[in-house]
Amino acid sequence: MSSPTRLVEVRQNVLKQNDLLARSLRLRFEAAGVFVISLVSSPGAGKTTLLEKTLTRLRENRCRVAALVGDLATENDAARLARSQAPVKQIITGTVCHLDADMVQRSLDDWSLYDLDCLFIENVGNLVCPSSYDLGENLRIVLMSVTEGEDKPLKYPTIFNTADVAVITKMDLAKAVEFDLPGAHQSIQSVRPGMDVLQLSAKTGAGLDGYLRFLEERIESRVAVGIK
Repeated sequence: MSSPTRLVEVRQNVLKQNDLLARSLRLRFEAAGVFVISLVSSPGAGKTTLLEKTLTRLRENRCRVAALVGDLATENDAARLARSQAPVKQIITGTVCHLDADMVQRSLDDWSLYDLDCLFIENVGNLVCPSSYDLGENLRIVLMSVTEGEDKPLKYPTIFNTADVAVITKMDLAKAVEFDLPGAHQSIQSVRPGMDVLQLSAKTGAGLDGYLRFLEERIESRVAVGIK
């Protein structure tokens, strides 16, 4: 049986190797001029629905987008996202509860990054494991839905601390579930002071335009500084 010390050493080595590979991926993305956005959340927060709407709208605005989608099993999410007509690949992780840099790298083998402006990486539904794994992304977005409660950031502070932006989803249900919006903002700011927070409903479209403008400004800023 492995000792606790040995388990810690193995974990540290795994994370070190992931960080090295993520650094290499980031350089590769920068060389190709691709802006990479990762999405993390607990299961059922609405990542896939929001991503489908996002891919469709960005394509309509002539942004060249693609997506990698992580899940424990099935290719259902990739099939849904394919309706956006953007290139999509599913990464089946099996028993692994997160994506890592190696999975991302292997999934890109037959894609030309130079044909893309933006790549989305939808992580496995989990608010614990993904927080430790850098995927070479430029922007990490953490989603929380109104059905999960306003104290989610207090229960999972690490994922909010490693994310750049928080998005509160399913706002169309906020009244029905008696969601405390000011309380949610307070929880986020207590964990990550100054964090950008957006709120939207992918179902009704409320807040979606502001979310897309937020993304487009960051994608365009990468182009403006000469990455592409």
